Amino acid sequence: MRKIFAAAALAGSMALTGLALAPAAQAASAPATTQAASATAGTWGKYYSSNRKAYTYGQTWKSGGKVHTKWYGKESTSKHGYVWFRYEYKSGKIGKHFYRWNGSHKHIWSKRDIKKLYTYTCWGGPTKYCGAVHRIY
Repeated sequence: MRKIFAAAALAGSMALTGLALAPAAQAASAPATTQAASATAGTWGKYYSSNRKAYTYGQTWKSGGKVHTKWYGKESTSKHGYVWFRYEYKSGKIGKHFYRWNGSHKHIWSKRDIKKLYTYTCWGGPTKYCGAVHRIY
């Protein structure tokens, strides 16, 4: 008798869980499309160096076959901040470059045929005190 009650309770809880998850699954699928759309054009940052003495933020968008990035850098010491951009082309090749600044800086750059774009911020040298890598496109 206990086994029958346990099986009935288990079946009932699974049915309730299934009913409760159906609206949640529909609600979860709607924001996923919004996030994918925002990956093509949007703002990013503040991304800090590992010692938090420099940070960058900006916008990335696609227009006319090019991926454009407008970034801002801030640091308030006698040393320089560095922002790195690492990108993967549609052909599979990988490239990267960095910009150096002191104080506050703003810059815009663009490249063709970029499939993925990542950024990170360093301080004190191009490879010193680097923060986490973030995908921005």
